[in-house]
Amino acid sequence: MSQSVLDACISPNGHLDVLSRLEISKLLDTSRGDLYPLFRSCSLAVLNYGEYLDDGKELLERFSSFDISVIQEERGIKLDLINAPENAFVDGEMIRGIREHLFAVLRDIIYVDDEINTNPKFDLNNSGDITNAVFHILRNANIMRPRTNPRLVVCWGGHSIPEHEYDYTKEVGYQLGLRGMDICTGCGPGAMKGPMKGAAVGHAKQRNYSGQYLGISEPGIIAAESPNPIVNALVIMPDIEKRLEAFVRAGHAVVVFPGGVGTAEEILYLLGILMAPQNMHMPFPVVFSGPESAASYFEQIDAFIGATLGPEAQQRYTIIIDEPEKVALTVKEGIERVRQFRKLNDDAYYYNWLLHIDHNFQHPFVPTHESMSQLNLSMDQEKYQLAVHLRRAFSGIVAGNVKDAGIRAIEEKGLFELRGDCEIMDPLDQLLAGFIDAGRMKLATTSYSPCYQLHS
Repeated sequence: MSQSVLDACISPNGHLDVLSRLEISKLLDTSRGDLYPLFRSCSLAVLNYGEYLDDGKELLERFSSFDISVIQEERGIKLDLINAPENAFVDGEMIRGIREHLFAVLRDIIYVDDEINTNPKFDLNNSGDITNAVFHILRNANIMRPRTNPRLVVCWGGHSIPEHEYDYTKEVGYQLGLRGMDICTGCGPGAMKGPMKGAAVGHAKQRNYSGQYLGISEPGIIAAESPNPIVNALVIMPDIEKRLEAFVRAGHAVVVFPGGVGTAEEILYLLGILMAPQNMHMPFPVVFSGPESAASYFEQIDAFIGATLGPEAQQRYTIIIDEPEKVALTVKEGIERVRQFRKLNDDAYYYNWLLHIDHNFQHPFVPTHESMSQLNLSMDQEKYQLAVHLRRAFSGIVAGNVKDAGIRAIEEKGLFELRGDCEIMDPLDQLLAGFIDAGRMKLATTSYSPCYQLHS
C-alpha cells in the first residue's frame, strides 16, 4: 500500500482559467478561510485515485501532511500541492482526468458558497428554492444536455461487491452503452465504476465519442469513495440530500445493483418520492438487477420493502436477475415512456421539474446520537413519510461506517441507537444482518463492527 507523496503546481487547463479579480480574490480566500478544510478534504479524496480506503477518517489521518493552496498569477490561478498522493501522477505529471476532477471540486465548492449559500435569492428552507439550487449547481457544472433525447441512466450499487457482481455491472453497462445510454453513478468503485466501464466499451463499438460518465458526490462521502478514472464529468453537491435530488432530477431511469446500507438509503429515498400522491402517475423506470448469485440479496431487499412500505412500493420497481440485455431493453422502453410524458407535459428532458419531492426528503439530516434516536420508525404514519425516516436511519449507518465525522462520533459516544415498532425493527435487523454476513458493510478486506444498536 503506497503512501508516497509528491509536490506539484498545476494549472486549470479549461476549468476556471478565465476569472475576474473578484473571483480570484474569492479563490485566494479559500486557501485561508472557512472553506479550506472542506476544499482540502475533497481535493485529497480526488487525488487518492486507485486506492479505496472505505474510511474517510483514515484517509485524512494517513495524509495529514497534505496541503493545497490557491496561488494567483497574471492570467488566472494555479493550485500548489504539497505531499499529494503519488498515485495521482505519472512520470511526475498529474493524470489529466484527476486534474479535471480537482478543479471540478474547486468550482463546485466556490459556486455553492458564493452563489447558493450566501445568495438571498435561494431560501434553502423552501422546497422550490432547493430544487432550483440543485438545478443551478448542475448547470454551472455544464453537465446538462438540452438538445438530446433522454438517455441518462443512474446506476446505484455497493462499493464493496465481489468480482463476479462487478463483472455483471460492466455487462449491463455495456448493453446500455450499445443502445446509446449515458451513465451516472456516485462516482466511486464497485457498482459505481462497472457500468461506466462497460458503457465506455459499448460506446466505442458504436463509435459514440460523446458518451457522458457523470459522477455525483458530496463532501461527506467522497473521501471514502474517491472518483473512479472513467468519470468525465464530476459534480460535488453540498450534502447527501441534494446529491440524491440531483440523481433523480437529472436521470431518466435507475438501475440498482447489489450493495449495502448506502444502496438501501438510495432505494428508500427513491421509493419514498415515487410513492407520493403527486408522483403516482409519473413514469420513472426502476430496475433491480444482479447475477444469479445476487438473487437472495434482492429477495431480502424486496421482503424488507414489502414488510415496511408495502405492496405499493414494490410495484414501483422490476427485479431482473442475470439478464443484462433484458435490463437494457427494459430501461430503453421505460425511458421512451419518460420522453413521451415529458413532451406531453412540456417538461424539460434534461431536468425533471415535475417530480414532487417532499421537503422532508430535502432537508439535510445530520446523523448524531440524538437525531438517530429520535427517528420515527413506527407504522403509524403515511408510508412515504416512513420512507423519510428509514432513509435517514440508513444514512446514519453509512456515516458511522465510512464518514470521518460519523466514525469520530461513534468513537467518542458509542453506538447509534435506533428505536421503533417491532414490525419495522425485526425486518431491519434481518436485512442488516444479511449485509454483514455477505460482507456488504465495508470493503471485503476490512472486518466490520456495527456502529448501531436496534431496539423495539
